[in-house]
Amino acid sequence: MDNFADTFGGPPEPPVEDFDGDGNNLEADPAAEFLAREQEELAGLEDDDDIKPVVTNGLSSEFETSRRSPSPVFNEAPQRERPPREEPEKIKRWREEQQGRLQKKDEDEEKKKAEMKEAARKELDEWYKTHDEQVVKTRNANRSAEKELVADTEPMAPGTEWERIAKLCDFNPKASKHTKDISRMRSIILQVKQAPPMKPLN
Repeated sequence: MDNFADTFGGPPEPPVEDFDGDGNNLEADPAAEFLAREQEELAGLEDDDDIKPVVTNGLSSEFETSRRSPSPVFNEAPQRERPPREEPEKIKRWREEQQGRLQKKDEDEEKKKAEMKEAARKELDEWYKTHDEQVVKTRNANRSAEKELVADTEPMAPGTEWERIAKLCDFNPKASKHTKDISRMRSIILQVKQAPPMKPLN
């Protein structure tokens, strides 16, 4: 059996340095050390009656205050109003000249309107004058024609038949230039008018 252990090897034996003179293992147990430390710390906490205040250097309190309180909103700096831009001299002069030209055009237009109204009034007066004159002439001509018609309706005197016939004929050659040549008939009517034929004796 010992030979088997020697051959295949058994669990390694602890070195001799880890044991004291009584044979106790000098290597400490980690679990035991942890429990011992915890007990010491708990005993220390039980001995302290009062909780010591936390001493700060003032920076943490300022930080907490600044963190809790809202940061002040700074108003924007008021913007300075820019002075109005001065108009160049050339533009001022052009504006004045343009205003003068427009004013002159308006005056010329009003003047032309007045002249046109005056010319239209004169033409209208002239037309009324001509119309009235024409009406008077037409009225007089109609009256003369009416008198002649009344005279023609009266009984004819012997020997005036051809004279009435001559009145009904147009002897103006210019008025009938586009019609047939009736010059021979006109000459006959004029001769008969001047020398009516003798009536046959019964």
